[in-house]
Amino acid sequence: MSILDRIDRPQDLHGLADEELVRVADEVRAHIIDTVGEIGGHFGANLGTCELAVALHSLLDSPRDKILWDVGHQAYPHKILTGRRDQLPTIRQYEGLAPFCSIAESEHDIMGAGHASTSIGYAVGLKEGMKRLGRADEDGKVVAVIGDGAMTGGVAFEAIHQAGGLGTPMVVVLNDNGMSIAPNVGALSRYFNRVRLHPKLWHTRENVEGRLTDLPGGLGAAFERIGPQLKESIKAFWAPGLFWEELGWAYMGVIDGHDVRALRMALRSAFTAERPVVVHVATIKGKGFAAAEDGGLEGMEEWHAAKPKSIANRVPAPAVPVAKGTVAKPPQYTKVFGDALVAECRRDERVVGITAAMNSGTGLNILQREMPERYFDVGIAEQQAILFASGLALQGAKPVAAIYSTFLQRAFDQIVHDVCLQGLDVVLAMDRAGLVGDDGPTHHGVFDIPYLRCLPNITLMAPRDEAMLVHMLRTALAHDGPVGLRYPRGEGVGVELPSEPRPIEIGTGEILREGEGKVAIVGYGSGVGKALEAADLLAGRGIEVTVADARFAKPIDAALMAQLAAEHELLVTVEEGVLAGGFGTAVWETLNDGGVHAARILRVGLPDRYVTHGKPALLHSEVGFTGRRIAERIEAAVSDRALAGT
Repeated sequence: MSILDRIDRPQDLHGLADEELVRVADEVRAHIIDTVGEIGGHFGANLGTCELAVALHSLLDSPRDKILWDVGHQAYPHKILTGRRDQLPTIRQYEGLAPFCSIAESEHDIMGAGHASTSIGYAVGLKEGMKRLGRADEDGKVVAVIGDGAMTGGVAFEAIHQAGGLGTPMVVVLNDNGMSIAPNVGALSRYFNRVRLHPKLWHTRENVEGRLTDLPGGLGAAFERIGPQLKESIKAFWAPGLFWEELGWAYMGVIDGHDVRALRMALRSAFTAERPVVVHVATIKGKGFAAAEDGGLEGMEEWHAAKPKSIANRVPAPAVPVAKGTVAKPPQYTKVFGDALVAECRRDERVVGITAAMNSGTGLNILQREMPERYFDVGIAEQQAILFASGLALQGAKPVAAIYSTFLQRAFDQIVHDVCLQGLDVVLAMDRAGLVGDDGPTHHGVFDIPYLRCLPNITLMAPRDEAMLVHMLRTALAHDGPVGLRYPRGEGVGVELPSEPRPIEIGTGEILREGEGKVAIVGYGSGVGKALEAADLLAGRGIEVTVADARFAKPIDAALMAQLAAEHELLVTVEEGVLAGGFGTAVWETLNDGGVHAARILRVGLPDRYVTHGKPALLHSEVGFTGRRIAERIEAAVSDRALAGT
């Protein structure tokens, strides 16, 4: 039996020797490779934190002591050690383990988060809360584990500033692997690289201090008398932790993050310091899996996540050859956008692309490869992405900030205050709009319609297919003023892409299918496809409905909405977003404000709750966002109205 089979709770690690803990870490890593290689999921970062998770739980008493895993995509080892080992094959599966930490899932998951850079802020609040509101016997230790990529997020620095000023006794473990999803960028990344590659700097500083005070002839005593000034001067020259120490933190590092004994020694010292301490550890993303570990930055980026059945016998599985005659799948919306943006950059020298550490996820890796001088990566700093875009726009550029819908929430103030207030020519390209699937509620892009629709000066549009996405990008760049362009994750619908994009008149919709006058369905974005599915089903039941593509959520095509309301008894709106304040609400408001006698309105969208994780088809079925369910609701509404009229 493996040692891991005997670990059902973190306290089971407490009596193990260092050699046994090393074995546990190796067994955790093997379990992750075998499991995630079969089912898919976050991979490389988890392989890098096996020893760290073992070392932390071997010294701490969770959940009394709090371990906070930033983002949570590095927390699979933590889940394995906290009673969820046998459930790991269900991770990211519908009704299985959550893809990130979840306070509803385990008492050992102290915070739930899928967005980066938040753990230190949580930790300061937890520790100060213990001091002021808890009993003495509840005053546990607090540790935040944060990656160097997440340290590019501004909220992390705000928390560091506060904790240093308060002197909050807590520990930050800086898990430094030189990567987030893509290679890290910016000055902070260069700083960490220098420190990571020169760990002897710390020891050299200590040696210099000692040798100066040992000098003969009274020189050593003189150096001893000016000790504080001496140490500060030496720090400024030698210390890689100067940044932290100037902010009131003690710095320890660089520690080998795959040496259990060294980790435990460093952490023990940090836990007894009774002040803010950062323990800087160097780890390898993809440790123990040769394709990632030996593949350099490209290998680590490729194996950030593993696809289902991508690993066999702990090595990459051979690619399955495509059978002859197989019909090619439609392109992904992300790739269509990436290619279209490159074409727009070639057409107009003012156009540039901006990403917040998600180059391949947003399709901007295509621009990075083809036209690197027109590509900018600001790191995990969405607020800075929008401020940077604002500055570019003020100088006459046409910036396109490609950011997932869920991550754009983090820059809401900049959109309000810096983009919309000033009416700047910034395009917000929102990938992953709608229910994104396995990453769950932290990543679903379901709030952007309401949180952007309320802002003055902004134009909102969404394509029904990949061809319309190309046209809408041209439209957004031709427009004067802010534009929000949302589009879903996954494959397009299979239409032919245009050879030459054409601008669309702002605020105009389009009728795609004429009905008999009882029902009109108005779709927005991916809602158009669901509307057409429902129309086909209803036609088979003798109900011919009109289907329109709104194309714009702001401004709404008021004339088209008034026409549909006047000519139909039931008006149905379909959107892949929350209903509160969404597209359906916009249609109702437009009709009401225009004095139009509105037909009965049925709004179809997402419920007023956070939707779980799972394959999009399962989630769509759960919330009723399917053509079949929409058709059933329309049929019931028509029957109710017919009965009411008899």
